[in-house]
Amino acid sequence: MSPGRGSGAGGAGGAPEATPLRREVRRAGLLLAALALLASPWWGRALLQSMDFFRVRRVEIEGARYAAPDEIVSRLRVDTTASVWDDMSPLEARVREHPQVREVRIGRRLPGTLVVRVTENPPVALVSTARGLVVTDAAGDSLPVDPTRIDVDLPVLASRDTLLLRLLGELRAQEPALFARVSEVRRTPRGEVVLVFPEHRVLARADVTARRLGDVRPVELDLARRVLRAAELDLRFRDQVIARLSPAP
Repeated sequence: MSPGRGSGAGGAGGAPEATPLRREVRRAGLLLAALALLASPWWGRALLQSMDFFRVRRVEIEGARYAAPDEIVSRLRVDTTASVWDDMSPLEARVREHPQVREVRIGRRLPGTLVVRVTENPPVALVSTARGLVVTDAAGDSLPVDPTRIDVDLPVLASRDTLLLRLLGELRAQEPALFARVSEVRRTPRGEVVLVFPEHRVLARADVTARRLGDVRPVELDLARRVLRAAELDLRFRDQVIARLSPAP
């Protein structure tokens, strides 16, 4: 952009030097002008897009824990010729194609920052495959999570069991503290569900829900108060939690 003109004739030394306050006033004036143009007909946005003042100079990623920020930025495919007033729909569509991203919204922070807010597909299990353990979400899809870069302390499944994966996704969303303690999930030959905790295992019916699994917490607290240890907590019976105690040392 070409430099602006002085506001008037100065003294013997010429136009007065711009002060920080004047620069802030000028900056605020540009932002107000931008808002006024945005409220005008379609040509207002087109004019804003052509202004160097609103070129993209920075991209901020919010909400990404497992997806690498540089992968998201590369999918945007924006450079310094892009404007923060450009249509964000194509950019959102490209980011949404990332297997780790469930939803994305791109906003702007004037004058030159794009703010990319992502909602991720959270991993729920490490599934054993011929290629080794694969990070998987509740829908059974493999996720591009690098365990050497990110701590993924997740339950282990012997196979891509969609029922167990869906249960783990529900447990992660509703009972995160309980989910964090599960080290392994498997099925019995009769189709029942076994969740392995550090202290004991939990036996449940195939249709068990996260809410029902939450019933083990008060039982665990009661056992701890009585200085008792359970080898197994059985949830297969309606409205009951049966504790099978470990043999006394």
